[in-house]
Amino acid sequence: MSQTVDIAPPAPAHPVPAARLPAVLRDWFAGRGWQPHPHQLAVLAQAQAGRSVLAIAPTGGGKTLAGFLPSLTELVEAGATSGGSADGRELHTLYISPLKALAVDVARNLEMPVAEMALDLRIETRSGDTKASKRSRQRTAPPHILMTTPEQLALLLSYPDAARFFRHLRWLVLDELHALANSKRGELLSLGMARLARLAPGHRRIGLSATVAEPPRLQHFLDPSGGAALVQTGGGALPEITILASDAHVPWSGHTARHAYGEIYEAIRQARTALLFVNTRSQAELVFQSLWHINEDNLPIALHHGSLEKEQRRKVEAAMARGALRAVVCTSTLDLGIDWGDVDLVIQIGAPKGISRTLQRIGRSNHRMAEASRALLVPANRFEVLECRAAVQAVADGQLDGEPPRAGGYDVLAQHLLGMACSAPFDADTQYAETLQAAPYADLPRAVFDRVLAYVADGGYALRAYDRYRRLRQAEDGRWTVTGPHVLRQYRMNAGTIVEAPKVKVRLRGGRNLGEIEEAFVEQLVPGDTFVFAGQVLRFEGLREMAAIVTRAPLEDPAIPSYQGGKFPLSTFLAGRVRQLLADWRKSRLPGQVRDWLRMQELRSVLPRPSQLLVESFPRGSRHYLVAYPFEGRLAHQTLGMLLTRRMERSGLRPMGFVASEYAMAAWSLRPVRSAAEVAALFHEDMLGDDLEAWLAESALLKRTFRNVGVIAGLIERRHPGAEKSGKQVTVSSDLIYDVLRRYEPDHILLQATRADAATGLLDIRRLGDMLQRVQGRILFKALDRVSPLAVPVMLEIGKEPVLGAGTMDDLLGEASEALIEEACRLL
Repeated sequence: MSQTVDIAPPAPAHPVPAARLPAVLRDWFAGRGWQPHPHQLAVLAQAQAGRSVLAIAPTGGGKTLAGFLPSLTELVEAGATSGGSADGRELHTLYISPLKALAVDVARNLEMPVAEMALDLRIETRSGDTKASKRSRQRTAPPHILMTTPEQLALLLSYPDAARFFRHLRWLVLDELHALANSKRGELLSLGMARLARLAPGHRRIGLSATVAEPPRLQHFLDPSGGAALVQTGGGALPEITILASDAHVPWSGHTARHAYGEIYEAIRQARTALLFVNTRSQAELVFQSLWHINEDNLPIALHHGSLEKEQRRKVEAAMARGALRAVVCTSTLDLGIDWGDVDLVIQIGAPKGISRTLQRIGRSNHRMAEASRALLVPANRFEVLECRAAVQAVADGQLDGEPPRAGGYDVLAQHLLGMACSAPFDADTQYAETLQAAPYADLPRAVFDRVLAYVADGGYALRAYDRYRRLRQAEDGRWTVTGPHVLRQYRMNAGTIVEAPKVKVRLRGGRNLGEIEEAFVEQLVPGDTFVFAGQVLRFEGLREMAAIVTRAPLEDPAIPSYQGGKFPLSTFLAGRVRQLLADWRKSRLPGQVRDWLRMQELRSVLPRPSQLLVESFPRGSRHYLVAYPFEGRLAHQTLGMLLTRRMERSGLRPMGFVASEYAMAAWSLRPVRSAAEVAALFHEDMLGDDLEAWLAESALLKRTFRNVGVIAGLIERRHPGAEKSGKQVTVSSDLIYDVLRRYEPDHILLQATRADAATGLLDIRRLGDMLQRVQGRILFKALDRVSPLAVPVMLEIGKEPVLGAGTMDDLLGEASEALIEEACRLL
């Protein structure tokens, strides 16, 4: 039975004995003038009662210490106090973090109380950056507490000594669990947890999270058997969130927030230490560069994102820990958990796209339970003003957004099965039973499992003739084992589910590496081109040994690197709040510029109700435009545009193109749509049937998705001993294999995985389908004689290039917007 412990005011449904806190721990709390929080003691009590626990508490509430109290208590009782020693040859606690930086930070923070209590414990971290000699030593002489990531857990489980290494594991602590559970990394983690349940059947699990919309889902992930207790507490101070009411002109479109840089800088000046979150790495570079141009006070401002060299990131993190910085411009690399108590202001530049993400980032400010986190939201355009306002209202109402659970991916399962075979031969029946103990795979049919296993063994019908795909063989006893040591090497070099766009090193001529940049961006450069990276303006000199060689340049208008996968989708829940706000805008506190914009829209056209879909048409030049406002996010809108233009073609409208934003989609054609009935037919929900299948058969999108699936499933190997394939080589390999499978084995298990990934990822079919179903019979069609105010932002997206200098982009938008805005606001 799953148990819930709700701290304040109801008593637990099934009370457990009070927590037993050893004297050395009680004395440590008292020596600091502290008392354990009730939820910390509740976690300890549940743990001592033999249960796994999901602990949900506000940022700064001491969740991390709560997660380690059971471990520290047991180790103290085992003799780890001063003068004694716990057994140093066995791993007692494994801590899993979604970020290497968070694991390092938690290890540092845990070492302090351990040292102050004079406990004889070893605490170590393990990541891909850890030296091979140390990783090897950790397997033979494990620390008491090991801090690592899901990928390292998968690798540890793939060694023949995994059973010995994990046999005495007592606790598995999963930090920021919400960030892992509903992802491919979470699927790999869940399969690893299922294996741990076999290797160390007595271990228990503690999940830690601050922002959870539906706790039962995380409880199920943590313990699919239903035995995880829930310890949940409110009690944290409500965050203080301000939306910047800029004195400057708020743009109708664009994502740079360039109009507000002066006000952002002033907010930094007024703060003790500020974290500036942006949604993309390219935007981080742009904001950092722009702030330095206006940094008249020479404030120490730093840059932090995932493409920078590890040493540079570590320097920034260390400087923040010392309190040596006034601000850091960062991306999601600093979303989670890192405890910098001196941060008293979080600035979110651009709309946050989700309530939970908003709270997660805001929680980095005043990282203490009793102090209100303080945040400033800076919308980059007028639609983002609405989105920020909707987010603030949702936070005030105590509402969170969440994603629907996803079934486990076949590609991840394939990788895991290969890893298990690397560890020891396995029986298929036993392995299938174990797989069902992983929450995302609880409903996996045996027939599908067998097909995945067959793929891992020989690649499938169309590929089994090639020796390179023969990785498993069945021994005489029926167990599956690897075909040779080369399989072990290849698995360990390619394990993991993070498939980023191919990158190349950025290296100063004659100097050090600055980080990595996407290969597709570098391919567009010619020697002499300039771009911003690592907070510097750089001149591209050429490619040498898979590195972009650069020199520093003084130019003021460089290109900005564009990174794939950097933009977050607008959450379904927040999209609904935006639709409601748009309909009831007169009741909301919106800036005058935005109110004037919406008032003008009502005069020229109409604003839809939340359940309606507004579709407008108007002529402009020789084209006829059709603009829809689903508010379902860019991915769903792109799919809608692709399918809609196919229907327009069949209807004789002669479509020429489309463009999608987070809020709207615009298509243009040579012939106009003339009636509401015609619009209703175009937006009928049956477009997700034959139209979708026909388009997918023709498009290159599935090839892009197949590449990622193939890398995760081990079909396409990025790394080989002494070499690494370039992005072009990987793409060519995946395209060739994709074409072979499409022709000779169209029902191949990886093609099925590809279609499933495309449906939930690049296509967002579920959201599009829900939207089309919701609006049937509720489509508002407005035939206008010219562009409407609401259409101006998406119209300004037409013709944008993904990489342009900041000044160039703003100039283009300025020129285009003047004519469009004048046309939209003209009443007669």
